[in-house]
Parts: sequence; structure tokens; C-alpha cells
Amino acid sequence: MKTYFLAIPALLASTAIVHAGGIDRSGQSINALFESGRYAEFSFGHISPDTSGTSVAGLGSRDSGNATESYMQFGAAYKADINDKLSYAIIYDQPFGADVDYPTGTGYYAQGAQADLDAHALTGLLRYRMNENFSVHGGLRVQTIEATAAVPFVGGYTVNGERDTGVGYVAGVAYERPDIAMRVALTYNSSIDHDVDTTEFGAAMSTTEIETPQSVNLDFQTGIAADTLLFGGIRWVDWSSFDITPAQYQGATGGSLVSYDDDVFTYSLGVGRRLNDNWSVSASVGYEKSNGGFASDLGPTDGNKSLALAAVYTRDNMKITTGVRYVNIGDAQTAIPGFAPAADFEDNDAVAFGVKVGFTF
Repeated sequence: MKTYFLAIPALLASTAIVHAGGIDRSGQSINALFESGRYAEFSFGHISPDTSGTSVAGLGSRDSGNATESYMQFGAAYKADINDKLSYAIIYDQPFGADVDYPTGTGYYAQGAQADLDAHALTGLLRYRMNENFSVHGGLRVQTIEATAAVPFVGGYTVNGERDTGVGYVAGVAYERPDIAMRVALTYNSSIDHDVDTTEFGAAMSTTEIETPQSVNLDFQTGIAADTLLFGGIRWVDWSSFDITPAQYQGATGGSLVSYDDDVFTYSLGVGRRLNDNWSVSASVGYEKSNGGFASDLGPTDGNKSLALAAVYTRDNMKITTGVRYVNIGDAQTAIPGFAPAADFEDNDAVAFGVKVGFTF
């Protein structure tokens, strides 16, 4: 029962946090660290967002077309025990990202605008069990980012950012009650600084400072009946401190290429149920409130609601998880100099499918 219950909160991890606040992608989960024995997992997800808007009458009342491209999300983890008190995990994820591409030929003011940001992280963690109930965990995270963007309606602006590597840390504590399958884990993820070599307008060289935000994850689970588990979490991300301001773009506009006014809290709550020795299922809901104000043309969303379903097939030492998540993307308005609002983005959504395979050995 213990092994089954500890697996349930990770059922939907492979479907990613689609369209969470800012450019959040993976949620920086460390669930693998709490698996029993020696364990390895591999996951991938396919996310298909549909995000479109219509410009205001003063800008022609033009439809933008779908501005967000489908993308893949990958993850992997390995966990092992050093002794009965100490264990470790190595986790790979893609914590942040953006895939924005406004189609051309629409007459929309931002047609041809695009942005791509890729982040990859490798996290090494140690966990020390003080007793049956309390443990502490922590480690280092090495992260790379690279990004490109084009904003044609700002004088044909383009920027290309070279890959850069930064280092941060992770620290946390957990409380467990194995007799009722309870675990509460609090984890802090530090910000990570990057000095990105950028080329703007195809020729102007500069260095752009990018700090991916600090965050806190509170994850919990507890048995509420035989073979039934309640689980969920709260994630806070310091998006109000996030800012990408290349020098030439600031000189041309007086503002940031990407920034956010508010921090973001993401909530999730779900129930897992074991059907028999081989099959388990779960359902969960997610919520992120709308903060209002104006969104960037390179991220025209504000909050979301989601529903996720998953099934796990277990046989011998292998677990295969499949999940699907539907996300109702919050409405947003964009703004440009002279027009506030410039466009309305409404009735948008995303669908994510994921598969994760785990082995205990």
C-alpha cells in the first residue's frame, strides 16, 4: 500500500503545467526523491495550446490566428538509497519555456512576432531521514537557457540570445505518516542568474541579464479511505521579479521585452483510487487566478482552470502512467503605445497528453 500511495501524486506530472503563470512548464517536481528503493523514470508530454485574439477597432479588428505552437516536454529522474538514512536523486526537467509564433498574412498588428525560450535543468538532491516522520532535502540545480524573439511592429526588432548556464539551489523539509500514507513536503527553489550574450537587430551585441524566478512548492497527500488518496499542492512563483530587457529594445521602446506585474499562485487538488493490483486512476483540478492588467503580446494569457485524468498500469517492477489535461486559459488583453487595450484574447484553451514509465530495481 505504501508504494502505491507514494506514486499517486506524480500521476499527472508528464502532462506538464501548461500555460501556468509566466513561462512555467514543469513545476520543478522532486517527487522521485520520495520513491522507495532504487528507482528510475522517463516521461514526455505533448501540449497543444490554442491562443488567439482580436485587435481593437482602431487597429483593424483583425484576428491574430493561433499564436502559440504545440511543443513537447521531457523529463527523467534516478533515485537511490545510500543507507537507511540518506538517499539521493538526479532529476532532469525543462522548467521554463515559450513557443509563440503569430502567423503572417492576417493583418493583425503583431503578425510575424515570435518568441522561443528553452530551459533545461539538472538537479542533484540529497535527502536525510531524521526519523520515521521527518526528513530534510536539498541540493544544487544547474540550468541552461537560450532565447530568440522577433517583434516586427517595433522597427523590425529581432534578438538572439546565446545559451547560458547558471547555478541555483534547492532546500526543503518533509513530514510523513506511513500508517496513513501521509506526506507533506515544502521545497524552496532559488532564483538562477544568467548573463546572456545577445545580438539585437542582427548586429548590435549586448549582454542581457535574466533571472529565472525563485519559487516554493507545498505538496501533500494523505489516505482518506482504503485504496483512496487525497493529494494536491500549492506553488508560488516570484514572477513579479522576472524581467527580460535587452539594451536596444529598451532604447527603442523604453520598456521590457517580457515582464510580469504579479506573483503567481497555482493550486491543485485531486483524488487517486486503486482499482486492483494492476490498475490505478486519478482525477485532479487546477486553478490559477486572473490578475488583471495587460499581458505581453509574447504571452497573452492570464490565469487558468484545468481538469486532469490519469491511469497507471503496474506490473512487477514497472509502472506506466498515461494522463490527459484540459486547460481553460484565462482571458487577457494586450497593450501597445497608443492603444490600451490593443487586443482581446478570449475563449482559449490547451490540451496536454503525457506518458511516464517508471522502474523500481
